[in-house]
Formats: sequence, structure tokens, C-alpha cells
Amino acid sequence: MAKSTSGSFDLKEPPPWQSCQYCLSPVSARSAEQTSSQDQQQSQQQQQFLFKNTSEFVRHLRQQHCTVEGGSYVCRYGYNGVCASLPLDGVSDRDYDTHVTRCHVQAQQKEPHVKWSVFSAAQNLPAVLNDPSRGKQTNFFTKKWGDGFVEGASIGPSPRLADIRWDQFDAYLKRIGKRYRVHTRIANVPTANATSQQALVSDRLPNGATASLSDIPEVFLKQHLELHRPATFAAAFAGIGTEGGEQTRQSSRQLQERLSHYLDIVEVLIAKQVADKSSAFFHAMTSQDAIMEQMTQALANVQRLRAKIAQIDDMIVRESLQVVRAERIRSNNNLVLEKLKLMSTVHQTQPMIQLLLSTQDYVAALDLISTTQEILGQELTGVHCFRHLPSQLCEMELLIDKMLKTDFERYSTADLNRPFREAATREERVLEEDKLICIISGLLRKRSLDFIDTYRDEAITTVRAIVKQLVIEVIASGDAEVCLTGAGEEAQSLSLSEWIVLLEGATGTLLKLLRRIRAVHDVMQQTADASAGRLTDDVSFIDTEAFLSAADYAVVQGKLANLLQSVCNYCHERCANLVSNQSLERSSVSAEQIAQLAQIVERFADGCQAACGVQSAPLKLALCAQGNRFAQKFHTERKSKLALLLDSERWKQAEVPAEFQTMIDCIARGEFQWSKPALNGHQQTNGGGVAPPPPQSVLKVEGEPFALVGAALLLVQIVSEYCRCASQLPVIAPQLGRNVVDLLRMFNSRCCQLVLGAGALHVAGLKTITSSNLALVSRALELVLWLLPHVKRHFRALEGASAAPAGVNHTTSGSAAGPLTNGGTHQPTQQPPPPPPPTSASSSSSTTTYSSIAGYDSVEKDFVSHIKEIENKVLSIVCDVVTGQLNNWDARPPVPSQPFRNISRQFVKLHEAIAPILPEKQVHTIYRTVQRNFKDKLREQLLRNNITNNGGPQHGVVVSELTFYMETLRTLRAMPVAELHDDTMDDIWLK
Repeated sequence: MAKSTSGSFDLKEPPPWQSCQYCLSPVSARSAEQTSSQDQQQSQQQQQFLFKNTSEFVRHLRQQHCTVEGGSYVCRYGYNGVCASLPLDGVSDRDYDTHVTRCHVQAQQKEPHVKWSVFSAAQNLPAVLNDPSRGKQTNFFTKKWGDGFVEGASIGPSPRLADIRWDQFDAYLKRIGKRYRVHTRIANVPTANATSQQALVSDRLPNGATASLSDIPEVFLKQHLELHRPATFAAAFAGIGTEGGEQTRQSSRQLQERLSHYLDIVEVLIAKQVADKSSAFFHAMTSQDAIMEQMTQALANVQRLRAKIAQIDDMIVRESLQVVRAERIRSNNNLVLEKLKLMSTVHQTQPMIQLLLSTQDYVAALDLISTTQEILGQELTGVHCFRHLPSQLCEMELLIDKMLKTDFERYSTADLNRPFREAATREERVLEEDKLICIISGLLRKRSLDFIDTYRDEAITTVRAIVKQLVIEVIASGDAEVCLTGAGEEAQSLSLSEWIVLLEGATGTLLKLLRRIRAVHDVMQQTADASAGRLTDDVSFIDTEAFLSAADYAVVQGKLANLLQSVCNYCHERCANLVSNQSLERSSVSAEQIAQLAQIVERFADGCQAACGVQSAPLKLALCAQGNRFAQKFHTERKSKLALLLDSERWKQAEVPAEFQTMIDCIARGEFQWSKPALNGHQQTNGGGVAPPPPQSVLKVEGEPFALVGAALLLVQIVSEYCRCASQLPVIAPQLGRNVVDLLRMFNSRCCQLVLGAGALHVAGLKTITSSNLALVSRALELVLWLLPHVKRHFRALEGASAAPAGVNHTTSGSAAGPLTNGGTHQPTQQPPPPPPPTSASSSSSTTTYSSIAGYDSVEKDFVSHIKEIENKVLSIVCDVVTGQLNNWDARPPVPSQPFRNISRQFVKLHEAIAPILPEKQVHTIYRTVQRNFKDKLREQLLRNNITNNGGPQHGVVVSELTFYMETLRTLRAMPVAELHDDTMDDIWLK
């Protein structure tokens, strides 16, 4: 606690003299939780340790915290009875009072000294600097070291520590307080020894005065008495040299007497101090004798112990060490013997390797070389006689590697070029299988994994030679002279039949070669499995040890898979090269020949998949390219034929031959295959003779008559030819499906240009486009709409059947064609759900399927829109006539007026034009629309002329006109009878 500048203590805490710090604590420090009765009892016990002034505090210190030793006062006011300012020395009575006043009454209050430990440290500098949770500290070099260097964190009370209160120490304080007071009283009672010592040695001087250090000036009590300094000399020898004569001699005598007095005081105090500490001197001397006796006894014990240890060393330890030394010598001798045996074994390595190579046991020879090299590198390092053996073993290993590669190349060439068996059904056997296993095992043990690539290259060379030889044989069998160039695949000059024979022979021979390669591949696979420690059923690999690592085994697996795939793909590519780009273009090919070619390709693809387990695309792509050329030529011919027919079409109703009717009936049943004899066989007379079926005026489609033009009949026939060709050649079915879409688009576009666009006036020489022409076009388009679902279902079934072997499960298009209503409007049926997403193996075919389906849907929308445009065109013609006549009409006699006569005449012409062509329901729909337009125009005219249904003359004229109009409609039967009553015209009058 710090003092203020005025000398008074800080009021925040009481002064140090108000209470004794080393007796029981004052009442103010007790807990406030004690009861009132306990406060009264404790206050009575503590009252004696509270002081009102400094005199009481000094008296308490003299009585309780001071001891008298030989006339000197020793202060005991401190921790463990030792004063911090005056720990051991005793002082006089006056000096003791000065010490108490200066050090205990007016001193600052200090905390008791506590021994420092690691728990006393406020901060740990390395911990603060290396704190990972603090990150980079920007104010690190500006802060001062101390308790506030690191932000303090409040630590809550621990739940594991109990809450200790002051009242829990009351029982302890009551019990110990009584004992402490008794101990204090006993300690202050002077003992007999102290009294006797004080009686023996007194602190009185010869003159009777009391000896005290306070009588000696302080200059003599300093640690260093520097008399050479003038000030110190003047203080020690006061009065010397300042006066002269007799006074100087008297001053010197007084100084001598004073110094003698000071010496007497010091001698008396020293004698008293020695008398007080005499017991301690005697005790130290006594202890020194005891220590000397103990040292003598310890020395004797040490000598005895050393003698016993020497005896134990001679009798027990040395003999045991001799046994250990002998055992070590025996062990070393055994090691030398083992080394000699090992050297003898290594010496026989080269003859053993020669023996193993003579039996073609390459794996054992390589293992022996590897083991010997390992022994030379680990066990026989530094042996002089074997210094050349490692290099010799390395040369032998290189020689074995070269032998293995050479033997494998010879075996591959001999195996692939040996003649094939005549019977194609017999399985190919491996040539000298045991030799092949030994060679492959040696190559795997040597980790020369490129032997698989070598075999693949040899197989590809063999395939190239076989194809070239077959081409030479086919060309030699003909009469033409051809010079082979390049790879020997000059087949452009061959005829189509020779070309097919060549392809069939090449595919058959290559299939046999692939089976032979597959047999060698299986032997390689079994050898690799046995070398990698995998189970195998072949007895040839029972004793084989696993030496192939997992990484090398994975590499071998990849190379073996690539072997079959590469050879199979190359065979397909060579066969695809035989398919010339100009062979089909220079000759007229039939669908049967394309089908025969497809069978050869399919048979070869199935054989490759069975032999190699892989599917190759080059040959099939070449077949598809040829098929697409055939389909394109087929499509071009039909498209040109249809375009010429459309350009020459007069757009009049044509008769329908019986074969077209039969064709439509078969299509309705989902069949696109029929023959003319079968068609003619259905028409027989009662006499048994076959008569030609008479043509019909209309075409019956599921019971509904269709009046058609000749171009529409030809379109149906052409579309059926597309379907039959697709059934015969599924490989080009997608292309034919797209061609059908293109053909239908061309038919729709050309019909629109010729009829709606009036192109037939210039091309076919028509004078005008009548309603009859428009109706015939509409019926032709409706027939195509009926045909579209059947065609789409047919092509989807073909595409699904071609994709099924590839593992694609397409949903069969089973949507039947929607029936045509009596009005002739096409009602599209609900389409089946789309097929599931295709797999990677058939993504191209699935994409084609979806695109063709979308093309059919687009064509269907175009046809429906075209039919609607034709109907709107017919309605616009009639409505324009009605509008023009009603604009010139006025409600006046005669009745019927000329405008109404013209309107009736126009209705009759329209009915005569469309009634024989369009179905009745569609005719009713047209006339219903015309009548609605007639009502709207008539209502506008009545409103313009201000004619109302008031029973006047004009109203009567209008009623008469409407009666004539309704009679015309009843006569034509243009609408149902229920819609031809006179009251149906009442809505023309405004309410």
C-alpha cells in the first residue's frame, strides 16, 4: 500500500499498525455470512489484536514479537518469526524503538513472501508468441510486458470444486486459537539458561554505564572506513589540527580516551554476544566429533564391500563371461561354415542354368539367376572369387531374354501361317501348347510384356497376306487382266457376283484365323492367371508359383483385351476395304443382292463376336454406306416418278384398280407383303374361270370411300414399296424411313404449289382450280394421314428388331391408326410413350429412331395444316360470293330476289362439286360454316337497312327470302334435318 505525498496513508486500506498481520486476522476480514452470535464471540477473541494508536501497536510488538538475548533486542515481527529488515542482529533498546517506528509503523504494507514456482508466472512469453489461435498481431511490438500483455479471459468457477466459506473454519480457529495463546505466553517467559547467561556476562562498562552501539558514531560503523578522504578523517578525528599548543595536546588526549571508550563498548558487546552464542559453539564441536566417528565407520564399510565384490568377480562373473565368449566363438564358426556351404552352392549355379535351359524351363532359370544375384549382393558381398559372377549372370539373363523373344516370334509365325482345317466346325487347337506356355511364362517372369504386341502385329500381317491371296485367286479365275497395287485390294473391276464371292471367302477364312488367335489368347490368359497366383483349372499350371505382380497382371489383361479387339477391328477394316465405292454405281444391283451381302456381313460379325467377344463397326459401316447408296438411288427414282406424275395430273377423280384395294386392305392389317397372283386368286367367277377384277370408282379404306386422283394411288403404291424394301433390307430401314418422310413432304409441298398455288394452270394446262379439285386434294391428303401411322409403326418395328440384338429394349410402337370420321377430318390417336434412352452401344440407331419419329410427326402436322388451308380456301370462295351478293341485296320485291337466286345457285354448284368426293359429315361441316357466315352478313345488312321483325312489309320480304334460302338447303340436304327448320334463322334479328 503506497503512501501519499503528505505522509498519511491511503484511506482505501487501513494502515499497517492498525492490526497485527502475523496474529489472527481482524474482524473486518471475516465473511459476512456468519450469524450474529458467532460475530460476537469472534469479536471478543479478536479485539485484543486491534489497535487504536501506534503506541499500542509498538507495545504489542515488544511483548509478542521481540526477544531479549544478552541485553540486545531481536525483532521477531515477520514471516516465520524473522524480521525482514533486522533478521538476526540484536540492537539496543533505543535502536529497537527506532527500527519499529521506521520499518513496521510507518512502512508500506507488503504482502507476505511466498516462494516462487511455475504457477506464479503471470504470462509465458513463448506461449504468447506461438499462440496459433491469435494469428498475426499488429500491436505486438507496441504493448508492454506484464499481466495485460495478453487479454485476460474470465474463468468461471469449477463445478468440481466445493464452495468454501469462512464459517467452515470457525471450529478450527477456536481450537487452534487457545493453543496459540498458550504457546505465545510460554515463549515470552525467560528461561533459566538465559538468566544465568545474563548473570555471567553483563553489558555494563567498567564505569558502570550500559554498552550500546548508538554511542559509537556512524562513521566507524560503515563497511569501508576511508580515512584518506578529508570529510571522513575530519569526522573520525574531530579537533585535530584546528588548534595549536596545549589545546591540541588536550584534544588528542580526549580523542584517545574517546576511542578507548568506543573500543571498550565493542569489546563488551562482543563478549556478551560470544557468551550468548557459547552453547551453539559447544554444540558444533560436539557434532564435529560425531561426524568424524561416522566417517571412520563408513570407510570401514566401504572397504569390506569392495573385498566382497572382488571375491564375487573372481568366483562367479569371470567364469560366466568365459562361457559367453566360448558360445560366441562357436556361433562365428557355424556362420563361417554356412558361408562356405553357400559359396559351394553358388559355384554350381552356371551348370544348373544350362541344364534348365536345355529343358526349356525358362522360369526356373530366371529364378535361379535372380536368387543368386540376391545372395551375391547380400550374403557374399566382398568375396573375391565371385567378383566376376554378377556380370556373367547379367549376360546370361540378357541371353535368355533374347532367346525367349526369338522363340516366340518363330512360334507366332509358324502357328498363324499353318494351313487351316477343312472342317470348319472343329475347334482350333494350339500348336505345341507346352512350348508356348514355357515361352510365355519366361517372358512374364522377365517382365517383357511387349510379346503380346508382337503377336498382334504378326496376326495383322497374316490377315493382310490372306486378303491379298484371296484377291489374287479371284482375279486369276477371271479373264480380265488386272494389275494389283497398294495393299492388293484392287476389286473395282470385279463384277457384283465375283465381289460377293470374294467377300464371302475372305470372311470365312478370317473367321478361322480369329478362332486360332482366340485359342492362343486363352493360353496366354491362363498362363498370366497362374503366374499371378489366380486359380486355374488346367493341370499344366498346378505347380506354378506366383511371380507376377498385380500391376503387371493388370497391364497383361489390358494388352490381351486390346489384342482381340485390334485384330478383329483390322479384319473388319480389310473386309470393308473390299467393298468398293464404285461397284454398285456401275452395275444395277437388286435388293436380293444387297440382302445377300447383308447376310454375309451379319454372319461374319456374329462369328467375330463369338470368337473374340467384341463387336466391330467398320464392315457394318461399309455395308450401311452401300445400302444407303442403294436407298438413295431407289428414292431418287421413285421421287422423280412421283414428281412427273404430279406435274401431269389433271386433278380429276380416277378409277381404282382391284389390286390397289387389296393393297390398302393388307396395309390396314399391318401387312406390306403381297403378290399379284395372290391378289388375282381372290377374284373367281361361278364358272371357275379367272376374270380380271373390275376397277372401282372409289377406294374403300376401313369401310370409308375415298375418291382419289391417280397421283394419290401411285403415292400409296410407292410408299408400300419402301416398306417392303425396308422389310427385306433392315440395314437400310432407317434411311428408307427418312426417304419416306422426304417423299411425303415433297408430295404435300407439290400438291400445295399445284392446287392452292394454282401451279397446275401452267403445268397441266387447267383453265381454273375448282372446288372439286380442292376436294380431291383434301381426300388424297386424308388418305396419307391414314397411311402415316401404319408406315411409322412398320419402320419402328424394323428399327427395334435391328437394335434388339445390341441389347436395347425399345418400346414397340403399337399405336394403331386412328379411324377417320365421317367428316373426313383426321383424328390423331394418342402416341405411345417414347422409348427409354439408348445405351452407348446403340446410341446412333436410337438417335435415328427419334429423328425419324419426329419427322413423321412433322409431316403429319404439315398435312393437317394443308387440309385446313384447303377447307378455308373452299369456304373463302363461297363466303366471298355470299358477301358480294348480300351487299347488293335490298328488301323489296320481287321475291326471291336475284342475289338470293345467285346464292342458291352457288350453293348448288358447291354441293355438286364436293358431295361426291367428300364424306357427308365433312360436307355438313362446310355448309354449317357457310350458313354461319351467311347469317352474320345478313344481320349486318338488316342493321344497315334498319329492318326489324316488326311485321312490316320489309320484314315480310326478308321472311320470304329466307324461306326460299332454306328450301334450297333442304333440297340439297346440305346439313342435318334438325338444323334446317325455319326457326334456325330467328337469330338474325336483333333483340
